[in-house]
Amino acid sequence: MKNTSCKDWIETFLASDPPRSKSLVMTIYGDAIVPHGGVVWLGSLINLLEPFGVNDRLLRTSVFRLAQEGWLASQRDGRRSSYSMMPEAMTRFSHAYRRIYAPLTQHWDGKWTVVMSASGSIDAPQRAVLRKELLWEGYSMIAPGIFGHPSGDPAMLEDLLGRSGLRDKLFICQASALPGVSARPLRELVDDGWDLREVAAGYNGFIERFAPLQEMVGNGAGLDPELAFVIRSLLVHAYRRVQLHDPQLPVELLPEPWPGARAFELTRAIYRACYVAAEEHIMATLRREDDNAPEAQASFFERFGGLRAD
Repeated sequence: MKNTSCKDWIETFLASDPPRSKSLVMTIYGDAIVPHGGVVWLGSLINLLEPFGVNDRLLRTSVFRLAQEGWLASQRDGRRSSYSMMPEAMTRFSHAYRRIYAPLTQHWDGKWTVVMSASGSIDAPQRAVLRKELLWEGYSMIAPGIFGHPSGDPAMLEDLLGRSGLRDKLFICQASALPGVSARPLRELVDDGWDLREVAAGYNGFIERFAPLQEMVGNGAGLDPELAFVIRSLLVHAYRRVQLHDPQLPVELLPEPWPGARAFELTRAIYRACYVAAEEHIMATLRREDDNAPEAQASFFERFGGLRAD
């Protein structure tokens, strides 16, 4: 009964909101391939994507485009080919996926990270790249040429400066309120910088769609391995799509109640219920072409604050 209910849920989900094949490849690559060494034979990847309705042609087109965009590198062995993550793409890729699995425990120290470009220090194309990259990382444009975030990641900024060729061209500092001066509290910059209503709506929609699934999978006992893998992949894919629009603000600066917290707990519960059976399917698929495909790395079990339920 459990497998039948889950299968019906999957069919309804795929019919109503089919994921784009290229984006789904990236989800599965990050969630299922990277923990197993990061290399996958094309045939195995085709097998993994089949239950989602992604055929051979779509899959080949997707990995070809990802290779063109600098995400994946291909290697050939006779008539077979395998794919791995490009080294220069791994840092950004890993950063994005750490956001998905990390508990929402970031706190605010009262300071803002500020990124500024002096007049004439960068040209128009560089400004466009900077704006795109910082907005993707959750920064807000405080004023023309000035971006801010209440919990900026120095490692991310250093990587961004290197990738975009902007090292030594920007001013980056931390700002805090000046004592004794009657000014607006810095926390009010959140209201000016972000409209969190759309993000909250995304999380609420995610919860509405996946809450019934939590009851179906229960603790995961008796769940078919392939169904578990499909559920886990769709779960991470949908959660990742919502998170892309979340600026990842410290908990003290979020409205109460914040639906992102409920969405995280829901995702963790379903993931914990599915991951063991899903790993069975992943390993069986990878070892059809590679007898030495490794088991999941130790870091895999640190996801969502620890996969093994208390």
